[in-house]
Amino acid sequence: MTGLRAFVAAVVVALTMTARSTDMAITGADEPEPTQPANAASPSTTPTPRATRTARPTAAPTPAPVLGSAPTGRTEAARVLRVIDGDTIEVDRGRGPESVRYIGVDTPETVDPRRPVEWMGKEASDANGALVDGRDVVLEFDVSETDQFGRLLRYVWVSDGGDWLLVNLALVAAGFAQLTTYPPDVKYVDLYLEAQEEARTAERGLWGELPATPTPATPKPAPTPAPKTDSNCDPSYPTVCIPPYPPDLDCGDISHRRFEVLPPDPHGFDGDNDGIGCESG
Repeated sequence: MTGLRAFVAAVVVALTMTARSTDMAITGADEPEPTQPANAASPSTTPTPRATRTARPTAAPTPAPVLGSAPTGRTEAARVLRVIDGDTIEVDRGRGPESVRYIGVDTPETVDPRRPVEWMGKEASDANGALVDGRDVVLEFDVSETDQFGRLLRYVWVSDGGDWLLVNLALVAAGFAQLTTYPPDVKYVDLYLEAQEEARTAERGLWGELPATPTPATPKPAPTPAPKTDSNCDPSYPTVCIPPYPPDLDCGDISHRRFEVLPPDPHGFDGDNDGIGCESG
């Protein structure tokens, strides 16, 4: 007899013995029948036998799943069409493509055209894709149906061989997402907090050391042209060569425009005293 059959047989024997013991207790089979006197008259009727009851084993109640080990709320099935980023996916639940925003978590930005790709954003998207892309998932409701952008708000579950994985929680535990709560959708907030603290302690993902940011080079100032040392160039105009006074020159007499002028400006090229000569003309 195999081990399984032996186990079943042992259970049957145990149940049979239990039933017999119960019958004896109910019928009083272990007590002797009362003895009648020798001269007593025989009863004129046959005694009615007592009813017996058979004991039946009580089925053990099925325990409810531990919070976070399997969906416990209202759910619906969906197929993941694509992964948008670390905390958003596109699914089909029989109504065409719809966006789903993971409840209670936030990952670095990768698709906002107003912002650059944030550190760990690509890694978070890749991790999300590895868990759900192209798979059948179970979407669990909390309180709110959609967010302000019309995206479905859900907890996303995947099942593998009977074991359940809450994707929202897994991303927090791996350090790719952090807790972001928006009441009243807070069913798993305590689990998120615990997972985030573990990830922070272990310095995973977002909680690890930030990459070194290169220090931008300080731009070198443009070199200041050395004053002309030629005796035929007036030092009031260091960036160009203009003959000294006299004779008196004006902007129409020279080809230079918008050049630096220093006092005393003997030719009067800087009429508005802004340090620039011959700005027009």
